[in-house]
Amino acid sequence: MTDRIPPKPSSREGRVSLWRYAKLFRRDILSAQPARLYRAWMAEFRTPFFRSYMCNDPALVDLVLKERPDDFPKSDRIREGLAPLLGNSVFVTNGEVWKRQRRIIDPAFEGGRLREVFPAMWDAAVSAVDRLQPLADGRPVEVEGHTSHAAADVIFRTLFSIPIEHEVAGQVFDKFREHQRAQPVLNLGALLPLPHWMPRFHSRRTKQTAREIRGLITGLTADRMAAIGQGTAPNDLATKIMTTTDPQTDERFDTGEMVDQVAIFFLAGHETSASALAWALYLLALYPDWQDRVAEEAQAQIDPDKIYFSVMSRLRLSRDVFREALRLYPPVPMMVRAADCPEHFRGRDVPKGSQIVLSPWHLHRHERLWDDPDAFDPARFQTANGKSCLRNAYIPFSSGQRVCPGAGFAMIEGPLILSMLVRAYRFALVADKPAKPVAHLTVRGRDGIWLSLTPRG
Repeated sequence: MTDRIPPKPSSREGRVSLWRYAKLFRRDILSAQPARLYRAWMAEFRTPFFRSYMCNDPALVDLVLKERPDDFPKSDRIREGLAPLLGNSVFVTNGEVWKRQRRIIDPAFEGGRLREVFPAMWDAAVSAVDRLQPLADGRPVEVEGHTSHAAADVIFRTLFSIPIEHEVAGQVFDKFREHQRAQPVLNLGALLPLPHWMPRFHSRRTKQTAREIRGLITGLTADRMAAIGQGTAPNDLATKIMTTTDPQTDERFDTGEMVDQVAIFFLAGHETSASALAWALYLLALYPDWQDRVAEEAQAQIDPDKIYFSVMSRLRLSRDVFREALRLYPPVPMMVRAADCPEHFRGRDVPKGSQIVLSPWHLHRHERLWDDPDAFDPARFQTANGKSCLRNAYIPFSSGQRVCPGAGFAMIEGPLILSMLVRAYRFALVADKPAKPVAHLTVRGRDGIWLSLTPRG
């Protein structure tokens, strides 16, 4: 067993001004936070404009996400930086609008649907293995780009029945990478309580790439609506969502609404899966004994020439490795809610309108909850502590009524692609390119995640 510790951002020291904090936050959400948050049950952060309360107490997390979610809607500040791309998607809406959207979306992700889309996931995993073959000669490879490619392939195959090689799919993928580079994590409207009429000062490139992505998605959506009308549409996720009616209003999504939802499916389903898969590969390179165990399991259980959903119940080591990667590097490190009424948390008054911050990053590494929280140990989920924390302190996909509808989807896709890749290749660290986690929209490598790979014999 290696004595290496998975990389973790350093914490800031001491108090800083609001403007200094904003500068640190823009550079990296995680290193902008003080070290005490890894032990605190709750922390208060005051600004001249609003108050924020980070809640690491599992009882408070349950209160916000499960017991009274309608009293803690998503903060409007969440939408400020994402609005050009996501519009009025399910990720940023609240109240009755959000509930209507989920009533239409959720049936597409029910358990039986996973079995139906599994062949598309399988094909994407096989394609990911094939794309890496020319690079499997021991040279350094930036794997985040390749896991992004694989995750985008899964999205397009399962949503629109087209591979990433499809012309429009490839254009969306390329434009999305441009949008990520153009879009800062901290928009002025996320920091200050601006009136609705005031411009948000998104960059010209941010708005342009968002328009281009939405234009491409509009074309795919309009084509699919036409195919549905002609009775020639494939039975994939897009068709399911676009033909599902709200049981309360008997309405369906129109083209504009569907474009909003596809944008967030692509952002959430592609960006988060790519992050988790890249970190899982890095952790297996850091811990080669675990990598060999996962490879042996995959060799024994997977026949790449056959597609069978039942294999997922036998990829137990891969599942636990992927689950541990999600614990150490949750793709979405923080979630923000707003207190709709005055509250009283752990002896403190929480005024109406306060920002309630829930941090999977800190909760998953909390020193008073997890045994050896910064260590990589996929076996922890078989221990009493691991099982307890899995129930009470593990929220990589959020929890309660706003749990990610694609959570089950991700827990099939991730272990499957991980197993396929490790079955085919041995991944090793690149000595002069260590990974350094930073968080913007998701937790990624500051300079990418670099590994070398060679074929397994």
